[in-house]
Amino acid sequence: MATSFDRRKFLTVSGVTAATAVTAGVGGCALIKHTPVTTASGKATAPAATSAGTPTPTALPVATYKPPPLATSLNIPGISPFYTPNADFYRVDTALITPQLQASSWQLKIHGMVDNPVTITFDELMKMAMIEQDITLTCVSEAVGGGYVGNARWQGTLLADVLRKAGIQSGADQIVMRDVKGMTIGVATEPVMDGRKSLLAVGMNGQPLPAEHGYPVRVVVPGLYGYVSATKWVVDMEFTTFGAFDAYWVKQGWSQQAVIKTESRTDVPKGRSTVPAGQVTIAGVAWAQHRGIEAVEVSVDGTWYEAKLAPQDTIGTWRQWYYVWDATTPGLHVLQVRATDKTGYTQTAVVQKPQPNGATGYHTIRVTVT
Repeated sequence: MATSFDRRKFLTVSGVTAATAVTAGVGGCALIKHTPVTTASGKATAPAATSAGTPTPTALPVATYKPPPLATSLNIPGISPFYTPNADFYRVDTALITPQLQASSWQLKIHGMVDNPVTITFDELMKMAMIEQDITLTCVSEAVGGGYVGNARWQGTLLADVLRKAGIQSGADQIVMRDVKGMTIGVATEPVMDGRKSLLAVGMNGQPLPAEHGYPVRVVVPGLYGYVSATKWVVDMEFTTFGAFDAYWVKQGWSQQAVIKTESRTDVPKGRSTVPAGQVTIAGVAWAQHRGIEAVEVSVDGTWYEAKLAPQDTIGTWRQWYYVWDATTPGLHVLQVRATDKTGYTQTAVVQKPQPNGATGYHTIRVTVT
């Protein structure tokens, strides 16, 4: 879902946020409780909690911010909410000390294989046309059934519109993005420029970006794992080629390009839980960003059943699903889930670890019926 964006309201809010960030200094200083944290926009082994002293914007939301229609959310206890609250959104980055940037001094330099190098200030960015777009982000470290995935309403300007101002030269197939600490994230030029709603984001769920999620400006690209796209605290974009430069995580053995795989997860019941005999609701979320979810199936002890789906918001977001199981046989049961995207591809049962470009397999849990 995309809507217009109230820039004047946001500027007032972000000014307060910037001041808060400055006075907070480095109080957050790596006190991330769920360490280790690994990549600027890609890898992790555990979610990070808010650091003590790190500014978390709580100002009034953008005036145009509206929730999605109720039909996109299922009222099932325990299922992931359609929007992940900012405080609960997974955090994955290399910043042991959360950068404390001021919007007033932020700049983005666009250079390399371009005809007209460009430098954009925050004030100039905020004068550009802006939209709100629902996008689900996924970390490549997401194990099957894991928690490194979240959905938010992002506010910002279309990245492609900004990049076109520089005049991209033929053959520039990679954009090397750098954060304020010099971390390099390499994204393919084509998916950024192909018409999808890739953003220079300044807001998240109706608030200015929290410092932990890239304040004042970050990149959001639908359909690509974060380590090749979702640069926080972005200050530099250099057009180059994949042959000329390997970004940080490519040097560690990860793929140069990484499309998010079609995946699904069961939220309820929890694995190893006990449920009473009778009707048991099995529910969760499925995602295939930039392709959309067409169907979800649930397996009970090897027999597959079609699940019911909440309406699709956009093909860039996850989709909630549920199946009511008539659990009449006591004992241990194995539950699995698989999703089919709108291209007709059904996620594979083949188990693959996250490296080099994302895990595969069915999310499998065991529950006991009493």
